[in-house]
Amino acid sequence: MEFSGTKEYISTSDLTVAVNASIALEKPLLVKGEPGTGKTELAKQIATSLDLEIIEWSIKSTTKAQQGLYEYDAVSRLRDSQLGNTVKKVEKYIKKGKLWISFETKNKSVLLIDEIDKADIEFPNDLLQELDKMEFHVYETGQLVKAKNRPIVIITSNNEKELPEAFLRRCFFHYIQFPELETLKKIVKVHFPEIKKSLLN
Repeated sequence: MEFSGTKEYISTSDLTVAVNASIALEKPLLVKGEPGTGKTELAKQIATSLDLEIIEWSIKSTTKAQQGLYEYDAVSRLRDSQLGNTVKKVEKYIKKGKLWISFETKNKSVLLIDEIDKADIEFPNDLLQELDKMEFHVYETGQLVKAKNRPIVIITSNNEKELPEAFLRRCFFHYIQFPELETLKKIVKVHFPEIKKSLLN
């Protein structure tokens, strides 16, 4: 399983090495760079290139790490109990998060955690064990959720805030530079193959 770019995505040699090292050693790949340098698109193109399902988790300032695992709807369970409905099946009130979904895919998948730096500073630390061991407990049911196939984890950051050292040590890291002239020409030609040379220059 090796990534080398696609017809729609020009991958530089150093980026290709970083992606394939991450896949081979099964460690998350943290990709930083200016907005518009293709960080999010990289995950999508890895999935396309390797014919894998992609699961996207877009992070906001209000996103909590727990939401990536699961959410327990205690309010609905309480309401049902007050209405006299049976509430014995706790599973009914648990909504699976993106990590859980990626752990259960039939085949290996690509898990994109997009713009992790938008979240609270504790967010990355709260996912350390889950991303490292690829398992977690559902305390309401006592269930152990373990990855059937360890997903390829791509994490993007716009470098808006520093990430914790403990988190960084568990990731491969690559900074996508703004493309050099020759790479930029290749990217433009991929999207506009009929472009006139004078306009390209």
